[in-house]
Amino acid sequence: MRNLVRPLIAAAAAAAGFFLAASPAQAQLFYSDTAYDRGPVEPGDALIGIALPGANAAELRAGLLWNLRAGLNVGALRCNGYRYLRTVDVYNGILAHHSAELASAYSTLEGYFRRRASGNARNGQRAFDNWNTSTYQDYSTQNAIGFCQTVGAIGKDALARAKGELYTTARERMRELRSAAATRHVDRIAPPVTALRPLPATLFAAPVCTGLSGRALQQCQAGQTPAR
Repeated sequence: MRNLVRPLIAAAAAAAGFFLAASPAQAQLFYSDTAYDRGPVEPGDALIGIALPGANAAELRAGLLWNLRAGLNVGALRCNGYRYLRTVDVYNGILAHHSAELASAYSTLEGYFRRRASGNARNGQRAFDNWNTSTYQDYSTQNAIGFCQTVGAIGKDALARAKGELYTTARERMRELRSAAATRHVDRIAPPVTALRPLPATLFAAPVCTGLSGRALQQCQAGQTPAR
């Protein structure tokens, strides 16, 4: 089995729920988690990916597992810019930790395509390669943070599974992964831009008490109009 993956400081002050930038700041992202479809899937479910006509139960399980691998592979590459997710490190860890289960799935799928090609190994391998390529392309998406957050969470789940239990992650999280890949994402800020209003110039203005003394100064500092 082939492994396909091998100072500017800005000050801000908050008042009445709004933000004032004292100087240009580095770009910040305010992200709200998207509600994706969740729930387990069964081998052979159409949402998993490209169909495997005539596949037996073991081959359908292998197809589900391989679709998970493909999605995490695409996510590892596309989401590498979000360093805190460590998608490449997690993906490589999955390949190492679950190598036996993945190798078994690969062999099972190889056998499926060879059987569909009437035992012709060369034609079977070509069909497998085409299916594999299409499976990867099926995850084509922008490296939106929603998809990447989902890949990161599923990858950590997969890495935490005991050896031989990667299929459980595939069954339980594939619906979520497909939903994240299919959802268009728009970065959002809070509060909405339309709710932002300039603060009044007098909000932080202190009374001008220059030249006053005694009782008049005390009244001025208390915000009262000094008696004349």
